[in-house]
Amino acid sequence: MEQKQLDNAALWLRVGLGLVFIIGGSSKLSLLLDPSAEAAMVANYMGTTGYINELFQDYLFSAGFLSPWAFLTTLSAFELFSGVALAAGFLVRPLALFYGFLLWTFVVSLPVDTVPGASVGVSTYTSPAIFVQIRDISLSGMMFVLFNLGAGALSVDERLRSKRGLVSKKPQDWQTLGLLLRFSLGMTFIVAGFFAGYAKIPSFATHQLVLLVLGLIFIFAHGKTLKMGAVACVLVMIWFMLQKFSIDKSLIKNLNGVKREFALAAAAIVLAKLGGGNRFSLQDMLLRVRSYYLFNRAVSK
Repeated sequence: MEQKQLDNAALWLRVGLGLVFIIGGSSKLSLLLDPSAEAAMVANYMGTTGYINELFQDYLFSAGFLSPWAFLTTLSAFELFSGVALAAGFLVRPLALFYGFLLWTFVVSLPVDTVPGASVGVSTYTSPAIFVQIRDISLSGMMFVLFNLGAGALSVDERLRSKRGLVSKKPQDWQTLGLLLRFSLGMTFIVAGFFAGYAKIPSFATHQLVLLVLGLIFIFAHGKTLKMGAVACVLVMIWFMLQKFSIDKSLIKNLNGVKREFALAAAAIVLAKLGGGNRFSLQDMLLRVRSYYLFNRAVSK
């Protein structure tokens, strides 16, 4: 794999991921800094259908040093500025590593009730948190791919690197990174294919069978089949964005409803261009099984 291709892949990923945080940060800040909307915004995040469960609220706010509004405003401001930095290609590796782990906190902090037959008497999430937040897990995988690739083409980091006269980077192993990117996308579509229709699990306004097939393609396919699946994924993302668009909403609200899909589409574009390698594809696993069988057969003779 040529370094230029990998640099272009990094560009697609960091712009797609950067848009997620630019849109999310802008949307939240516009409400948190509006006196008429800030209370509702805080209540939305801290309530039973919010994103921070009781354990994390006690941990963050019980000492009284930090208020929910200050926490959300600081986090949203960081989200906005880090999104701009990712899109511009500045401090890409530190930010990618940080977000790679941070995105998992959105899973463990979600307030969820999944006890059979039990009811807490309030409206809250009733699907497993890992399913509800499966797109954030996919974004985490993309962040780790970006961490390994670096800032790539048209980035501030690369310009600073060249000015300092640093040695050229060694090409990354796309077999490994392609596998991680395939699995990152595949998990979202596998979950959607099996569980779309349950509470708060993304369905992308697409039939479950289509989503399941896409998930299986990302996990097991390679070559042309994988690239065709990646193109289909981009079309699904565009379809979903069009379905979510409403003339009754502001531009930022429309974009906020589909912010993660920009990153998913960017990852699919990378796979459509570069493929995802054949490591642990169905063909690769069958070859491994065959080799193992032939080896044992030869040894036993």
